[in-house]
Amino acid sequence: MNELLWIVQILLAGTFFITAGGKLFAYEKVVKVMEAHSKGRAVKMTRGQAAAVAIAEIIGALGILIPVEIYPPHRIILAAASWLALLMVGACIYHGVRRESPTPSVVLFLLALFIIVGRWPR
Repeated sequence: MNELLWIVQILLAGTFFITAGGKLFAYEKVVKVMEAHSKGRAVKMTRGQAAAVAIAEIIGALGILIPVEIYPPHRIILAAASWLALLMVGACIYHGVRRESPTPSVVLFLLALFIIVGRWPR
């Protein structure tokens, strides 16, 4: 089970690093793609807001990659996974308001929830 949790943690962190990089370094391209997928509706997220979300994603991704041996191991990973799950709840609301599919956000939320349940102390 530990190996599966690490695989999910690495996949989740990689996903958040990639999306955060897009928000930080290619904001204009991300906006164009989002507007194209939503039939021209405005993104309604400033560059500063996107940067804040990206930094929050990076912090959460770094937190779930911390080795379990560090004290207290489960608290750091649980806090980071909870943080990412909360970000995905916000993303679901954002995409719902824009009338877009929240499926990617829901999948990432479920992966974060899997980490929370799997790393919960017994």
